[in-house]
Amino acid sequence: MKVLVIGANGQIGKHIVDQLQSSNDHTVKAMVRKIEQAETLKESGIEAVVTNLEGSVDGITEAAKGCDAVIFTAGSGGSTGADKTILIDLDGAVKSVEAAEQVGAKRFIMISAIQSNNRENWPEKIAHYSAAKHYADRMLEASNLNYTILRPGGLLNEPGTGKIAVADSLSRGDIPREDVARTAISALTEENTQKRAFDLISGETEIAEALKNV
Repeated sequence: MKVLVIGANGQIGKHIVDQLQSSNDHTVKAMVRKIEQAETLKESGIEAVVTNLEGSVDGITEAAKGCDAVIFTAGSGGSTGADKTILIDLDGAVKSVEAAEQVGAKRFIMISAIQSNNRENWPEKIAHYSAAKHYADRMLEASNLNYTILRPGGLLNEPGTGKIAVADSLSRGDIPREDVARTAISALTEENTQKRAFDLISGETEIAEALKNV
């Protein structure tokens, strides 16, 4: 598959791009918001496009042309206010869903957040973030896309283990960003993850096996 990575310059996005670039099964197209980010990627032999999620759906649609799948891993970041969370994590995600539908992408992988589907479990301090993820996920589920929604726990920068735990609902836990990336890529071709949404943390099961049995 040719995969558009939205949020390619983010911490998870960089792992996804690197892993896709070295894959024998997929090719990657990186979507970033700054020209200098795209130039750096191109210097590494990666196809890159510059598009702002706060812009039009048409811009994202243009970026997605020729792609079979989309992985959405963009986010406003922890240093911005709730307004940017709404514009990027919610509206930017919904625009990306609309763009994927318009270009006929076969697969859409959404990187969400653990327990975002359960309002009762939203952390009070970041309830706006959980709400943004919740409604973006619901819009994806209502779309015509063949989706998978990954809801990872606390994100770590330590090396991945290649082992995870997945379920419809998990208690709080952590997971290396590298393993989130691996799981997203593995889900692209794992039929058992199609039209599914689940929580994701570090565990004792190899990624491929865990996804076959989620």
